[in-house]
Amino acid sequence: MGGPTANFRAPSCTQQLEKGVCKGARRCLAPLPCPKLRVDHSEYLAILRKMRALPGVKKVFIRSGIRFDYLVHDRDERFFRELVEHHVSGQLKVAPEHCAPAVLRAMGKPPVEVYERFEKRFYELSRQAGREQYLVPYLLSSHPGSTLRDAVALAAWLHKHNLRPEQVQDFYPTPGTVSTCMFYTGLDPYTGEEVHVPRKDEEKALQRALLQYFLPKNARLVHKALLQCHREDLIPVLLPASARRGAQTGTSTPRAKGSPPAKGEGKNTGKKDASARGRAAGKAPTGRGNDWGKTAGKASIGRGGKPGKAAGSSAGTPAGPPRRSRKDNSKPGRPGRRRA
Repeated sequence: MGGPTANFRAPSCTQQLEKGVCKGARRCLAPLPCPKLRVDHSEYLAILRKMRALPGVKKVFIRSGIRFDYLVHDRDERFFRELVEHHVSGQLKVAPEHCAPAVLRAMGKPPVEVYERFEKRFYELSRQAGREQYLVPYLLSSHPGSTLRDAVALAAWLHKHNLRPEQVQDFYPTPGTVSTCMFYTGLDPYTGEEVHVPRKDEEKALQRALLQYFLPKNARLVHKALLQCHREDLIPVLLPASARRGAQTGTSTPRAKGSPPAKGEGKNTGKKDASARGRAAGKAPTGRGNDWGKTAGKASIGRGGKPGKAAGSSAGTPAGPPRRSRKDNSKPGRPGRRRA
């Protein structure tokens, strides 16, 4: 069970019951909790206990929907302890979303130290309960306010905390949100200040790749992003030696969608790619400008951008079919005359 902000189900304060949600940029939890904030998990905890007591119910799991920034301010740890002991099926999804201060401010979230505080206590309670369970962080790239330097900082933070997210998401504007207002206007609606909005496919691809810097297919993009941000010190940290060599020579695995091709990549695509595959299979080339000598001994790029030698070829040796002599092309008994 669960749902968006399921544990933050009670009104934030008594004033909210009378006057509604505060207007403007005032938020209950960010950047600091409001002094009037009332943290109470008693109702939600009572619902979970009733569900656990139902006949035939063995387990009640919460897979997502926990507002950790609300939970850490509850001085009564009964809900936190029962959450860890009874309601985690091995993994609990939470949403720190980023670590850069400017991005978190644009998102309306508290500093990343709040998540780190929750993370530390979660694993402490899990050990006390004898449970081996983990947090799965939800992360977002290219949110308004996120620069390439912020994405690099997030990659370094993930490495420091030994986090390797299997799924990440690019920001997608949805109606009725402050983030969407920033996306379309490029302005913070509360302050009127300009906000950086990643719009180009290249920058979005770089930011997304940094969140999964450990994947071999992202090595070239990560290497490029670190160079652009003058963070060469992070290259040996985020990229192993094999990935660094591949990124520098342009022989890494296929590039991410929206990213520009590396030098020399993408030349054998479309119709030309088909003739390259024909040469590798030992078929005669088609179309104008095909020359066996030009591709002899060179790596060809086929589907997916994977480099490889042409079939049956070696360095300096043409991979094409044997050329026919004039005598081979003539009909028997009629020397010197070519076939039609």
